[in-house]
Formats: sequence, structure tokens, C-alpha cells
Amino acid sequence: MNASPYYADETVTLYHGDWRALIPECFTADLIVADPPYGETSLAWDRWPDGWPALAARHSRSMWCFGSMRMFLDRRDEFTNWRLSQDVVWRKHAGTGFASDRFKRVHEHALHWYRGLWADVYHQAPTELAVGPSKGRTINRGPTRHYGKQGEKGWVDGGVRIQHSVLDHPNMHGRAINETEKPVPLLEPLVAYACPPGGTVLDLFAGSCSTLVAVRHLGQGRKAVGFEVREEQCEAAARRLSQGVLDFGDAS
Repeated sequence: MNASPYYADETVTLYHGDWRALIPECFTADLIVADPPYGETSLAWDRWPDGWPALAARHSRSMWCFGSMRMFLDRRDEFTNWRLSQDVVWRKHAGTGFASDRFKRVHEHALHWYRGLWADVYHQAPTELAVGPSKGRTINRGPTRHYGKQGEKGWVDGGVRIQHSVLDHPNMHGRAINETEKPVPLLEPLVAYACPPGGTVLDLFAGSCSTLVAVRHLGQGRKAVGFEVREEQCEAAARRLSQGVLDFGDAS
């Protein structure tokens, strides 16, 4: 890198500065996690960095990017280097309403983008405990109009199933060190899905460093590198990272 780390240990490294100026062009990661400024308010920090998705494509073939539907539609032409695989919804316990004549928004999107062949991109769907009314019974689906035969895709209640695309986690209001901080348990399945054990995660807009904490929690030899332009955020994040494994759950 073209700078000294602001914080570093055996698993995570944080740099203070704009990643576009600091990261070597040859640097690659298994996964990018991006939570950019959405550019939807007049706040000084909420400024969309023009052209960043195309630059990010130099450094990975896989990327989770957080945003609102408006953000992705407004900036759709900047994602032409990427192909969309899926979207995940983060449903909060409360949200922020900027207008009194619309539904109160209590969710955000995380979109997974990739480049190249899908078969060459690591993707391992996380599982969760299967619950439902049919205790102990295997449910085998027959042919469907859209997907054909699916009899071998059944699941057993009390076992596991593929995790749903709507993830419920309380927001970080009242305990966050960043204005748009994401809870660590929200990030863990996203990282596990798209970064293999032993792989590297690159966080372009590190903020509170929740992504770096999530990588540390997941373990299995994964490492994370983050960049943050605001020094006060780096200072707060470094204190958080120095706590090691003391960062737990949705209250992280």
C-alpha cells in the first residue's frame, strides 16, 4: 500500500485515506464490501464518490454493495462493469423518515455484484435452522413452471435450510460510532457467502469497521483490509478493533 496502516493486527488492517489514491492497482481481494455514501442528503459526509464502482472492478470479481433503491437506480450506469447476482434486504427494527408523505423506510438493500463467469466466483449460501409446521417431515417439491423438477431440494424441519434474503437485525442507533454503521451479524453471512476461508475482504468505505470485525469473528484464515477517509472515524474504529473479540452480536 502507498501508506502506513492506521491500525493492523494479524487479521485486519485499516488505512486512513481515500482508497483510490492509496491502493496499488495490482492489489486484488476475493470480495469487496462497499457501504458508500448514498448521496441522498445535504450532510457534508454524504457525497457519492463518482466513478468508484468501475475503479473497484480492478480489485475483485465479487462485491456486496449497500444502498437504497433510489441510489442504485440513480447510479445504475456506474455499475456497467458488474453483473448483478442477487439482492438482500436488511430489515431494521426502526428507520429514518425524511418525508412525511411516504412510507417510513425501515430497510436497506445489499446487492451482490460479480464479474466474469459465475462458476468462477466463490459463492456458498449460508444456512439457518429450518422451522415450520411440519415437524420432522421432509418436504419434497415437485416440478414448477419456473424452475422445473425440484424434488431433491427438500428440507427437514429441525434441520437447516438456505438462509432467507430478508435479514432482520436492529440498527445501531444510540450505540454507533458511525452515522450509517451496520451491525456485525448482518455482515457475517454476506462475507461467509462470498469470501472463501483463507480469502481477503476489501472494505472501501470502512467507517466503523464493522466489516473488519465480521471477518475477525468468522475466522477460518480470512483477512480484511479497510480504508476510511475521516481520521476521527479511524481513531474510533481503531479503538474498537483493539478490543479483539469483545465485539458481540447486534449490540456490536
